[in-house]
Amino acid sequence: MVGMSDDLTAALGPATAKPLTAAFGLQTVGDLLRHYPRRYAERGQLTPIGGLTIGEHVTVLAEVRKTNSRAMQRRKGTIQHVVISDGRSQLDLTFFNQRGLANRLPPGRQALFAGQVSTYRGTRQLLHPDFTLIDDDGDSGMVGDFTRPLIPVYPATKDVSSWTLQKCVRMVFDQLDGPDEDDDPLPAHLRREHTLPGLAVALRGIHRPDTHAEHVRARSRLKWDEALAVQVTLAQRRHAILQRPAPACPARPGGIADAFDARLPFVLTAGQREVGKQLAAELAAEHPMNRLLQGEVGSGKTVVALRAMLQTIDSGRQAALLAPTEVLAAQHARSLRDLLGDLGRAGELGAADQATAITLLTGSLGAKARKQALLDAASGAAGIVVGTHALIQDRVGFADLGLVVVDEQHRFGVEQRDALRARGAGGATPHVLVMTATPIPRTIAMTVFGDLEVSSLRELPHGRSPIATSVVPMGEKPAWLDRAWRRITEEVAEGRQAFVVCPRIGDAEEEGDGEERRPPMAVLDVASQLADGPLHDVRLGVLHGRLPADEKDTVMRAFTACELDVLVATTVIEVGVDVPNATVMAILDADRFGISQLHQLRGRVGRGAHPGLCLLVTEVPPGSPSRARLDAVAATTDGFALATVDLELRREGDVLGAAQSGRRSGLKLLSLLADGDLIARARTEAQRLVDADPQLDRSPALAALVAALLDDDRAEFLAKA
Repeated sequence: MVGMSDDLTAALGPATAKPLTAAFGLQTVGDLLRHYPRRYAERGQLTPIGGLTIGEHVTVLAEVRKTNSRAMQRRKGTIQHVVISDGRSQLDLTFFNQRGLANRLPPGRQALFAGQVSTYRGTRQLLHPDFTLIDDDGDSGMVGDFTRPLIPVYPATKDVSSWTLQKCVRMVFDQLDGPDEDDDPLPAHLRREHTLPGLAVALRGIHRPDTHAEHVRARSRLKWDEALAVQVTLAQRRHAILQRPAPACPARPGGIADAFDARLPFVLTAGQREVGKQLAAELAAEHPMNRLLQGEVGSGKTVVALRAMLQTIDSGRQAALLAPTEVLAAQHARSLRDLLGDLGRAGELGAADQATAITLLTGSLGAKARKQALLDAASGAAGIVVGTHALIQDRVGFADLGLVVVDEQHRFGVEQRDALRARGAGGATPHVLVMTATPIPRTIAMTVFGDLEVSSLRELPHGRSPIATSVVPMGEKPAWLDRAWRRITEEVAEGRQAFVVCPRIGDAEEEGDGEERRPPMAVLDVASQLADGPLHDVRLGVLHGRLPADEKDTVMRAFTACELDVLVATTVIEVGVDVPNATVMAILDADRFGISQLHQLRGRVGRGAHPGLCLLVTEVPPGSPSRARLDAVAATTDGFALATVDLELRREGDVLGAAQSGRRSGLKLLSLLADGDLIARARTEAQRLVDADPQLDRSPALAALVAALLDDDRAEFLAKA
C-alpha cells in the first residue's frame, strides 16, 4: 500500500515513474493524482477534430475511414497513410514501416490517437502518432477502463500518452491507502458548509467518473483545494506584515499637507477624497499599510500619493517614491516640484515656511550629484526621495523612512520591495503604497494581488478631455497612414504635439526576434523616414531606453517645454509622462503590444484642454486575434472593462502569471474567468483560518497542500505581485 506523500517509484517502479517526473515534474503519488484529466471522451461520441491547432499535442477519439500503404521512393521501407474522422472533419495520419497496421486499424475501428498536429501540403496531419484501440484486449492493461462510459483524457506529451497516465492512475488507486479524514486538507466544517465531498471521493470522481455529474462535483471540490491554498498563502503574508511595527504617521493640523490642500487649483474627485481618508487612517496606525491603488489612466493617483507623502512628512518622517525607469523617475520629480511649488523648495530662496525638499536619486547621476542626493536622504534634508532601483542599494540610507510609494508595482520584485521595507528606522517597517494604472479584474486582485488591500479610482478629474481611438489598417487601406501623418501635421500647425511609438529601437545592438514576418518598426528608422518624408516640416525628437540618462532628460524637458513637436519613442513613455499639450499618438505595429500597454500608452494624450486621438497602426487582417485586441481597445476607454476583455482574450493562461514569471502554475482547475465567487469565498475562509491559526499548526494537511500547490518559486511570484 502507498500513501499520497510516497514517491511514485514505490507505486509504479522506476521505469514507469521516471518519464512522469521528466515530462510533468510528478514525484509523489499525490502529484500524480492531482494531474487531472483535461476532458473526457464519451464512448460512442468522437472528438471534434475540425478545430485542432497546428503545433498542439492532442489526444483524439476518432474512427478510421481508410488505410493504405505505399513504398518510399528514395529509400527502402513503406509509408502507411490512415484517414480518421469525427463524422464531420477528417485528419490524416502518417506512419513509417508499420507492418500489419491495416489489420490493426481497419475502417470502422475506433481508437485514441495522440500526436502533434502538423501540416503537409496544406493538409493537417499527425505524424507517426501513438494510438490505442478502445476495445483492445492485448497487453495494454487497460481492459475495463475503455469500457467505462467516460474515458479520461490527460494532458500528455509525445513521451507519455494519455492512456499511459490512465494506466498509472489506475495502478496507484489499486494500491492507495487513504487518503483518510486526517489527510483531507479542507476542514470538515468547510466541507459541510459548502456540501463538498471528501478528498478520496473527489480524486476517484475526477479520474474514474461514471457520470458527468460525478466529475463535475469532484472538480468543484478540487477547485476549492486550489483556491484555498492560494488564499491561505496570501492571508499568511497579510498576517505577517501586520505583525511588524510601523512608524505611526498621523495627520498634523496646519502642516504641509493642509497647506498643499489649500493651494490645490482643482477640486479633488469623490474617489480621491475617499481613498485619501483611507490612506490617512492607515498611515496613522502602528502596523504597516500594505495597499494597492489602482486607477484609470489620468485618474489622479499621483495627487493621492503626494497627499499621503505630505502626511508622512508632517509626522517628521520621509517618503520614497520608486519608479521603474529613469525617465519616469525624473518625470515624477518634476511633477511633484510643480505640484508643490514653494512648498517643495526647502533650503532655497523663497521657500514656504512648511516646505520640504525633493531629491532625485538614479543610477546615472554624476558623482557630485549622487553624493549630495545620498546625503539629503541620509540626513533627512529631503522629505521626498524619488528614484529607480538605485534607492534599494545597500549604501542608500534614510533618516526616518515612513512611507514607500511604488509606481507601476508589477515591474518590481518582492526582494526590491522588502529591501525598501528594511530601510525603516529602529526596526520599524515603512508603510507601503503600490500603484498601477493597469486596472485589475476583481478575481486577479484577489488571487495574484491578494496580499494587498485594494483601492480603486474610477472617476476621471473634471475637465479631462476625451480620447478617440481608431485602427489604421495599413494592409487593407494604406492611404489611411498618409492621412494619419497629415493629421499630426495639422495638430502641430495648431500649436499642439504628438507621439509616435514604435516597438523597438533599431540600433545595431538589437537582435532579430526570429519571426518570419518583417521586423517590428524601429524608432531610429521611423524617425529618419518621417524627417525626410511626411513630417519634414516639424521638429522631431527621439527617445528610447538606450540613450544616456542626461540625454533622455534633455529630450523630455524639450518636449514638455514645446521645443519639439513630435516625439518618436519606444514604450519608455508608457507611464507617468505628462505633457498636457500632446493630443495625438500614432502607435506603429500596434498589434505587437498588449491591451493594457496600449491603454497605458494612449493615456499620454488628451491630458490638457484639447481632445486626444490615438491611432493604432497595423497590418494584421480583420478577424485575427491580434486585430480583435486592437478593436477592443478602439471600442472603449474604460480600463476596467479592457482588463476583463484582456483576460478573456488571453484565456488567463497561468493563474500565477506564466507570461510574467516563466513558471508553470500548480493551479490546474481554478479559472479566474469562471470562479470569481469561489475565490471570494475561499478568501473569507482563508482569513478565518489564518486569524485562528497563522502557521496552520492545527491543520497539517492544509499546510501540506499549500506547500505542494505553491512551491517556493510560485509563492515568490505571488509575493512579487
